[in-house]
Amino acid sequence: MVRLKNLFIVIFSLFFIFIISACENNTFSKIKKKISSIFGEDIISFPVEQGGGWGFIDKTGKYVIQPQFEGAGRFSDGFAAVKIGDRWGFIDKTGDYVINPQFDVAFLFHDGLASVGLGGDKIKVGFINKAGKYVIQPQFDDAGWFSDGLTAVGNKGNKRKVGFIDKTGKYVIQPQFDDAGWFSEGLAAVKVGNKYGYIDKTGKYVIQPQFEFAFWFSEGLAAVKSGEKYGFIDKTGKYVIEPQFDFEFWFSEGLAAVKSGGKYGFIDKTGKFVIDPQFDIAFWYENGLAPVGVGRDKAKIGFINKAGKYVINPQFDDIKVF
Repeated sequence: MVRLKNLFIVIFSLFFIFIISACENNTFSKIKKKISSIFGEDIISFPVEQGGGWGFIDKTGKYVIQPQFEGAGRFSDGFAAVKIGDRWGFIDKTGDYVINPQFDVAFLFHDGLASVGLGGDKIKVGFINKAGKYVIQPQFDDAGWFSDGLTAVGNKGNKRKVGFIDKTGKYVIQPQFDDAGWFSEGLAAVKVGNKYGYIDKTGKYVIQPQFEFAFWFSEGLAAVKSGEKYGFIDKTGKYVIEPQFDFEFWFSEGLAAVKSGGKYGFIDKTGKFVIDPQFDIAFWYENGLAPVGVGRDKAKIGFINKAGKYVINPQFDDIKVF
């Protein structure tokens, strides 16, 4: 989503711009940082915090890059943003710097570009390539990441309307939305007024604004909020799973984490629980594993398999992906 500047400063997680607008409870706000990603990288891309330092683990829970950073983001396109002191740079999977720390904010690489910002209290965001060179000069207050060749950007002028640019920095869809997500499976969620709908890459509505909140499409379905409950729609806007959950994430590897009765479990695409609600937080599956946490105030994060069994026991203080 957009509104990147503030989130870069607070939680280095653009992804949760969209989520923040939909989630009010304090427990979730404390743990919403503990997320993985949808980009399909090896599970080494899970940055975890332990003892005040950030490092990277493999799928056995073993550190492959020892905790040493003040902040860290997800590996994507082979690079991960890390923070040393008050500056962000990028490392490769050996832990070596490929772009030295120099930015006030930095986000993940996707489609070969990463959004970064400079400017102290008045940060402007632009896009660099893997050589660390600006392809699009810093000029935006808010910027997302490129997906399907486009990214959402916005500036505080013009009442902060959001549009989409291509990799040359040219607007393909003019600023007109109050908020916007990224393109996935050919569609992007956008907000007009207080409702969310979906557009295609020409900017045409495919699903009219009608939801209180909307995620991106994954595996043909999208999580949306109607009234106070969440359900799943298909690309025609028809409900496949009726709104009934307190919160939910997208489908990944055939399962989706949903919240019901104060706990998270996992459902299949029929809406049936395959892992009963029992976690205080749970995210999506990747490479057969999903991060979950138990403990509302100081949740420890571990990883379960699709049988709901721990493969990596709860031990991490935090986990990030963005």
